[in-house]
Amino acid sequence: MSDCLLFSNFNPMKNIDENLINISKTLNHAIEVLAIDENSSLKRDILSLGNYCENKNFRLAVFAPFNYGKSTLLNALLGEKTLPIDLIPTTGAAIYVKYGEKLKTKIILNNNKIIEEEGTNILKKYATLNDNRCMNQDVKSVEVYCNHSLLKMGVEFLDLPGTNDREEQNKLVKDQLLTSDLIIQVVDARKLMTLEERENFRDWLLNRGINSVILVINFLNLLDPQEQKDVYYRLRFVAESFRSNLPSGFSNLYRVDALPALRAKLKGDNNEVHRSGLSMLESALQTIIIQQKQEQTFRRERFETISVQVKEIALNQRDNIVKQVENIEQKINKEKEIKQKAQQVINQGFQRCLSDFYSWLYLPKLLNQYQNELAIALEQNTFQQWRENGFQDKIITYQNNINEWGDKACLFFDNNFLTPLNISIPEPPEISVSLLEGNKEKSNYFDDITTVGIPTGIGLLVAGPIGAAVLGGASYFLNKTTTQAEKEAMTQNSQTPSTSVEFAQNYLTHFSEQVLLSLRKYEQELAKIMEVPHNLHSSEIAQLSYKIQILNDILTGL
Repeated sequence: MSDCLLFSNFNPMKNIDENLINISKTLNHAIEVLAIDENSSLKRDILSLGNYCENKNFRLAVFAPFNYGKSTLLNALLGEKTLPIDLIPTTGAAIYVKYGEKLKTKIILNNNKIIEEEGTNILKKYATLNDNRCMNQDVKSVEVYCNHSLLKMGVEFLDLPGTNDREEQNKLVKDQLLTSDLIIQVVDARKLMTLEERENFRDWLLNRGINSVILVINFLNLLDPQEQKDVYYRLRFVAESFRSNLPSGFSNLYRVDALPALRAKLKGDNNEVHRSGLSMLESALQTIIIQQKQEQTFRRERFETISVQVKEIALNQRDNIVKQVENIEQKINKEKEIKQKAQQVINQGFQRCLSDFYSWLYLPKLLNQYQNELAIALEQNTFQQWRENGFQDKIITYQNNINEWGDKACLFFDNNFLTPLNISIPEPPEISVSLLEGNKEKSNYFDDITTVGIPTGIGLLVAGPIGAAVLGGASYFLNKTTTQAEKEAMTQNSQTPSTSVEFAQNYLTHFSEQVLLSLRKYEQELAKIMEVPHNLHSSEIAQLSYKIQILNDILTGL
């Protein structure tokens, strides 16, 4: 059966599944959000799926360990010796075989330089292993263009490096398998499937949602008839244990003698092609490719498998973050509770000291205790001794007690912005009146006053009985020529006390008022320091909550 007839009903998939593209974008976003390890196989799978979902061609990959005849099998399917099949060196890069009118090779290097040449001789330089059996590190992509009816219908072949040799080649093969729509795993009849092959079969294919796999037995013709039956039976058991996603009624195990099949294709010997098993494989590929292209379920399975892995990681991370948030909230609540208790204890102690100070500053009490002795001190010009003999010490004691609680608040609430309470005691007044010696009647005071310097406020305190005129802080000059009526009028209009007792009252009243203002201000500042918000907010919780939202978006997108 000719290639044209085999694939005459085949239509390439023209529409790309937009849903898969969206999922691919979500998966790529998840790489960064989930901090998936740079060298992990999961990240490589996600990146591979990104290009895979946008590929309109149906990709058929052939893979096997070195020297299992995979390139020979592909050449037999193509009908010509297109790919290198020498024993050594062998395939050292992933070679994409696509449709082209003429046989041509295109090499893309890592520096994006493109090398094109007719034929495939250039493959020996760029797409085979070197003397150390290592791949060419300069090669980014290898493409071969061939005029074949199957390729013209939107199918592309992928010849992969041999496995079981170097880890680097194995990673390349594993990544490329995820981007292939149908996979042919070539088995050497002389070796059956080694333990490593079975593990690769499970880990590289089954566990990654790659179920469109066909096993092809090569070199069966080199065994005697009885050995052929035994080997085929044992491989049939392996194939049946694997639920391949193939059309109903089609086997996932075929025998193809690759080298005899290629020779028969080159000679045009159809009978020998049929005896090699190649015709049966070609017929099966026709139906499988057509059905899979129509249903378009083969690619979704890959994305579903990878998405499940990413979902699991996202869910675990989200659960861990939720626990972190809960722990932080518990810590905050505990801290809030401790702060509230500390606030209560400090505030109680502070209020006790404050209450004691308020009680001492209570004006009637303050006047009763200090007014008379202050008046005497003013008359005797012993203000400094009076201040230092108990009055100042009392203030310092109250002040220190209050500052002690303020320091505790600053230490516990980690705040150093509270200015310590510092109560200043007004200085004694400057004597600005010349007093006559001896005790004179009040009516004769003005007769001896020559000049009075009138200060304002609490500073107007004089030692001994005096007379003064205070109007708006101005200075009046009184002399012996002033009339008695003017003197009496000025004395009556003055608001300044005329006795030392009244001056003492004025002094203590003003002092009490100023200290009370300072205490109120200090109390307000202390309350700000100890303020415990009703809802404590943590920037860490905000960041974690934002990450939870991102994880939820990823889970929704998948």
